[in-house]
Amino acid sequence: MKTYEYTNGEVTILWKPEKCIHSGVCVRALPQVYNPKERPWIKPENATSKQLMDQVAQCPSGALSLKK
Repeated sequence: MKTYEYTNGEVTILWKPEKCIHSGVCVRALPQVYNPKERPWIKPENATSKQLMDQVAQCPSGALSLKK
């Protein structure tokens, strides 16, 4: 399974596109970070590490996770 990494220097988000159900939770929670029409579509530098961690925890499919 392909995994993409996006980091703000403190937190690294892992995205597994095959698991993504495109519920839109990420886009609604942090539209300044998640924009499916842009590349890269995740820009973690546009939010605080706490905001990113809180949002990733809400991903219903598990497609988004944090690198430990």
